[in-house]
Amino acid sequence: MQASVGDKLLVHGRTVGHHDRTAKVLQVLGENGNPPYRVKFEDDGHEALVSPGPDSVVRHRPEAGTG
Repeated sequence: MQASVGDKLLVHGRTVGHHDRTAKVLQVLGENGNPPYRVKFEDDGHEALVSPGPDSVVRHRPEAGTG
C-alpha cells in the first residue's frame, strides 16, 4: 500500500454496526509512500497514526490537470 499527502484512506468497517470511515492522509511517515500515515478522519475530525491493514484502500487524489 502506498499513499501520498492528500490521498484518502477508506477503512472498511469489519464488524456489524461499524461503518466505513474515510480519512485524509496528512503525513506519510514510511519510505516511498508506505505506512504509517498520519490521517484526519472526516466523520469526527480525529487525527491518528495508522498502519492500515487489508480492510483499507487508498484512493489517490486526482492528478492536477486531469478530469
